[in-house]
Amino acid sequence: MNVEPADLSTAPRSTKLALAGLAVGVLGLVIQWIADPAKFPGFPPGIIMIVAAAAIVAFGVRWWWTPVFSVLAGTWIVGGGFLSAQLTANLASGDAGTVAGNVVMSLGLIVAAVAGILAMIEGRRRLRRGAAGR
Repeated sequence: MNVEPADLSTAPRSTKLALAGLAVGVLGLVIQWIADPAKFPGFPPGIIMIVAAAAIVAFGVRWWWTPVFSVLAGTWIVGGGFLSAQLTANLASGDAGTVAGNVVMSLGLIVAAVAGILAMIEGRRRLRRGAAGR
């Protein structure tokens, strides 16, 4: 089985945008961690989850469906944060660093989720065009 390395240069722009959104999400978590280290015992677990999702998207760039991991990470963290009221509480916090970190994280992950959906649509269309040309 010959496995070639992923080539992000040929990835759809929406896939690259999804990866950028995930990176911004990590940046937001780092801002929160710096602002209130006691909130995270040791290391923020969200960073691990986001980096894992980004790695799957980046290394699986040849498959149209891998951007689903940017969608899952974004909706899990932002959607779960709202449903559990943790994100809302953090946004209403008196700590400017926590608020800024949550805003940056949320915006990045929302972009990652939307771009991930668009990347899957575009990837699927590319696949259909390729199959139709055979």
